[in-house]
Amino acid sequence: MSFLFGSRNNKTFKPKKNIPEGTHQYDLMKHAAVTLGSGNLRLAVMLPEGEDLNEWVAVNTVDFFNQINMLYGTITEFCSEETCPVMSAGPKYEYHWADGTTIKKPIKCSAPKYIDYLMTWVQDQLDDETIFPSKIGVPFPKNFLTIAKTILKRLFRVYAHIYHQHFKEVVQLSEEAHLNTSFKHFIFFVQEFSLIDRKELAPLQELIDKLSCKDR
Repeated sequence: MSFLFGSRNNKTFKPKKNIPEGTHQYDLMKHAAVTLGSGNLRLAVMLPEGEDLNEWVAVNTVDFFNQINMLYGTITEFCSEETCPVMSAGPKYEYHWADGTTIKKPIKCSAPKYIDYLMTWVQDQLDDETIFPSKIGVPFPKNFLTIAKTILKRLFRVYAHIYHQHFKEVVQLSEEAHLNTSFKHFIFFVQEFSLIDRKELAPLQELIDKLSCKDR
C-alpha cells in the first residue's frame, strides 16, 4: 500500500511492488506511513532512530516507485508516441535511454517508450534480492546507495516529464494535490540524504524552491 494514496484503485503503469509482511522492512514502511500521516514531511523522511540507512532508503525507493507508477498510470492515455515523440521535461531538457547492459549507447525515444524502459529497469533492480534483499540478515551490497541514487535520479525524470508535459491533464483529473504531495515527499527525501545532484533537479528547480519555501 502506498503511504500517500491508501488503497485508491488507480490503474498502475507496471505491477505494484509489495514489501513482504512480517519483515523488518514492512515494519519500517508502516512507521513511515504513520509519520507521513502527521503531515510533517521534513520529519517523515528522517532516518528513524537506530535504523539502518540502506534499509530506510530501500523501503522509500520501493514506495516512490509505486507512487510514480500510479501517477503515470493515470495519464498514460495522454502520453503517446504522437504527443510525446521525445522524452523531455520542457524545451531545455531531453533524456536519452541507456541501461548499461542491454542498451549501452543512449538512444533517443518517445516518452512512453523511455518511461517503459525506465520503470522496467527499476522493477528489475527492486526484484533483485542481491540488490534489495527482503530476508532478515541478508546484507545490502556495498554499492547499494550508488544504485539507489541512479534509480531515484531516473524516477525524478518521470515527475519532470509529468509536470512539464502533462500538468494540464493532471489538473483535469483532479490529481494535482496527489502529484504535488508525492513530489514534495520525494524531494524532501532525496534532499535529506543528498541522493540526487542539484544539476539533475534543474528541470523542476523553481517548483522545488517553492515547495521548500512553503515548508519553512
